[in-house]
Amino acid sequence: MPTDNTLIQAPAQTDQAYIQVALSVPVHRMFDYSIAASDLPKYHIGCRVRVPFGAKTKIGIIVGATRSIDYDAKKVKAVDALIDDAPIFDEHRLALAQWLSRFYIYPLGDVFAAMNPKLIRTGTIATQDSIAFLSASRGQEGQNAGKPESTQAEYSLALDSLQRSKKQTALYEQLCNGDLLLDEAKKAFSSAVIKGLIEKELAYTFEHIPEAGKWKNAISFGTKKRANPEQSIAIASINQAQSYSSFLLEGVTGSGKTEVYLQVIEEVVQRGKQVLILVPEIGLTPQTLKRFEQRFGDIVSVWHSSLTDNERLKVFKDAKYHQTGIIIGTRSAVFLPLAEPGMIIVDEEHDESFKQQDGLRYHARDVAAYRAWQHNIPLVLGTATPSLESLHNALSNKYRHLTLQQRAGNASMPTQHLVDLTSQPLESGIAPSMLSRIEHQLEAGNQVLIYVNRRGYAPALICQQCGHVESCDDCNNPYTLHLSANNLQCHRCGQFHPYVPKCKECHSQNVTTQGLGTEQIQSLLSSRFPDYSCVRIDSDSTRGKRKLNELLDEINQNKHQILVGTQILSKGHHFPNVTLALILNVDSFLFSADYRAPEKLAQLVTQLSGRAGRAEKPGEVWLQSYQVGHPLLQDLVNNGYSHFARSLLQERIAAGLPPIEWQIALRVEHEQQNLIFEFMQYANQLLEQFQQIKFIGPFPAGVEKKQGRYRFITIAQSTRSKYANEAMWQVHEALSKHALQAKLRWAIDVMPSDFS
Repeated sequence: MPTDNTLIQAPAQTDQAYIQVALSVPVHRMFDYSIAASDLPKYHIGCRVRVPFGAKTKIGIIVGATRSIDYDAKKVKAVDALIDDAPIFDEHRLALAQWLSRFYIYPLGDVFAAMNPKLIRTGTIATQDSIAFLSASRGQEGQNAGKPESTQAEYSLALDSLQRSKKQTALYEQLCNGDLLLDEAKKAFSSAVIKGLIEKELAYTFEHIPEAGKWKNAISFGTKKRANPEQSIAIASINQAQSYSSFLLEGVTGSGKTEVYLQVIEEVVQRGKQVLILVPEIGLTPQTLKRFEQRFGDIVSVWHSSLTDNERLKVFKDAKYHQTGIIIGTRSAVFLPLAEPGMIIVDEEHDESFKQQDGLRYHARDVAAYRAWQHNIPLVLGTATPSLESLHNALSNKYRHLTLQQRAGNASMPTQHLVDLTSQPLESGIAPSMLSRIEHQLEAGNQVLIYVNRRGYAPALICQQCGHVESCDDCNNPYTLHLSANNLQCHRCGQFHPYVPKCKECHSQNVTTQGLGTEQIQSLLSSRFPDYSCVRIDSDSTRGKRKLNELLDEINQNKHQILVGTQILSKGHHFPNVTLALILNVDSFLFSADYRAPEKLAQLVTQLSGRAGRAEKPGEVWLQSYQVGHPLLQDLVNNGYSHFARSLLQERIAAGLPPIEWQIALRVEHEQQNLIFEFMQYANQLLEQFQQIKFIGPFPAGVEKKQGRYRFITIAQSTRSKYANEAMWQVHEALSKHALQAKLRWAIDVMPSDFS
């Protein structure tokens, strides 16, 4: 929080003016506050103000100003304080916020809050940081004399006074050769050494606000790899775009998409422009950062949820004041202010992590597209498995489609195979033939990867005496057994309690587990192959700021030969020694109620396949299934993702599903189902008034009950996106006046990515 003396107080005068303020409250309206008319020029649109709101104070964003209002001015409260001298939201971010509010049907004040880091939301001053330097005081005049040219005599006199302190002498000699950053000086010398030099009036500190764009001087271009013909075409095509143009870079796993990014970024940063790179997971950020720093030097900043509030504020200000050239970040980095934007890249654009699932339910890929259009700069969407939305845009020429069909270097594509599980005696879910293949690869000095879509030991605990399933009462969901923590956990609400191998109903000790989890697979393989290290990669084993990065480093150092994990393993990691990938429980995707399940299955299989055979060793991928003849599996294994996705897109067209038609979901939660149905029935009556809207619902969400609340969804759909948004705006306004709206938890979700 800023102190009072950092704020511009609004003096009370009879001659009043009025500002409209957007506050982070769940209503679609602005709030009027009064200021002295003489101060109106200070209150710029986009600045923050502190205002009274009920019994509290809130910080909001100015969105308008006027000298008169059409109702009783005595009812208008005065602004407490103006926080900013200059707008925290420039015209581009202000327009972006207004677009987000309209597009995602979300209050503007809450949009502003979602776009800013916590310290900005709570009122911290966002002026540019100065940098502290340590400098030599030349001659005997001391620090107040500035830095006149030193003479040899003065220099010798200073050294004589430091004879008893070798460290002070060393520091002084360095300072005579040039100023040092104070932080760097503190790393090399103790505070006592620095303080002693200052007390002897041989050094002093000063602060300097760095010049905007000075990062360009810190660029140190590393060795550039020679691009193959496909990469060269992609690089040339993107570099030719000096204004807005969207590119879908569809490259098979290991085809060198990152090298394309690096070479097109080189052209952008040489012009002094900034590049924003979005990645789906925190786990990808360190390895991506390392590669970009090797190529460009110390001009790269990172943004993700594991940063402290102060670290996030620094990145925010560095981007805003042009003190960094490249920002690599997860989903919310798409909102960062950019002083000189030159390009936006979305890596693994298909990944579901780019869709925010609560609050402002934006999709970072779509927001990136709007920002690129807004700033008239190129947008690059890269992936081996394009989302059907992006593929449709490419095939309909809204995006320029670039392809990389060959793996970089001498690497070859892995072969894909199906394992028929019918009539096979499985050992913890793994077929005997696959255990033999794992053994063969390990003996050859290779690594193997096993994917299972459940963390924990087993997803259910069942009493064989009475059939009771131990479940979470708040979620109606079976507890998952976690042997590593010796507890039962609900993976919906997070509740847990100690594991006791005894039935709660009949008290029988004849209980057994059902299903597979990462712990069970790790236990099997560790006992089956005791001479090899088996590591588990899931959200349990990777808790901690650097834990995942440490495990990935150990894998690449070949400290672990067997990798067992969940989807974290599929997120673009480079494992050059992995030659076999085994995917368990493939059938769970084949019989899902979610029409997106086949697309997600194909993306997962293809991404996991991409972890095998990335270097010179050939790779193989095996999918275990009881349905090996299923047409989806046959198409994917025999024809690859590219053919599979285009066939699936034709099915979507025939069925009238996204991306061909536009969907908006109404999500409602409450402890009482009858209240949900009453509210959603009213929503259906509203939707019936729109002839070009068809809808289905209410129906239970995939996770029907969570934390004691039932969850239902209604889907509204139209061939016209603007019509659907306008219709849902009107529905939203009407629902906001319904008697039950304050009792229920409800939200609008534009283009939902799942129905859980």
